[in-house]
Amino acid sequence: QVKLVETGGGLVQTGDSLTLSCTASGRTSDIYTAGWFRQPPGAGREFVAGIRWDGSRTFYSESIEGRFTISRDNAKNTMNLQMNSLKPEDTAVYYCVGDQSGALSSNPRYVQFWGQGTQVTVSS
Repeated sequence: QVKLVETGGGLVQTGDSLTLSCTASGRTSDIYTAGWFRQPPGAGREFVAGIRWDGSRTFYSESIEGRFTISRDNAKNTMNLQMNSLKPEDTAVYYCVGDQSGALSSNPRYVQFWGQGTQVTVSS
C-alpha cells in the first residue's frame, strides 16, 4: 500500500510563493509516476503537474506552466511543488498523487494513489 502525505499549504497573497511537499511511504516501489492535482471551490479535480518517480521527466498543465515547478528528492522519497506568482484562481485543495503507469492520467478517475489534500488559499 502506498501512503502519500502533503504538507505546506496555507494562506498567501497574490504574487506570493509557496512550496508544497509530499512524502511517500509504504510500497513506494509501486510508484512510477507522481504529481499534483487540485480542486478549486465548487469545481472538479484538475491535473496540475506530473513527474516520473525517478525524476527523469516532468509535465505540466498549461494553466500553470512557467509558474510552478515540480521536483523529486529521491533520497527522501519526497516530491515538491514550487508555486510562484500565485493568483486567486490557484486557490484549491492540492492533492499529491501517484500511479503505477508511465503516464499520469489527467482524468482523476484513473489515478491510483491519493493523499488527503492540503488547502492553498490565495487572497487578492
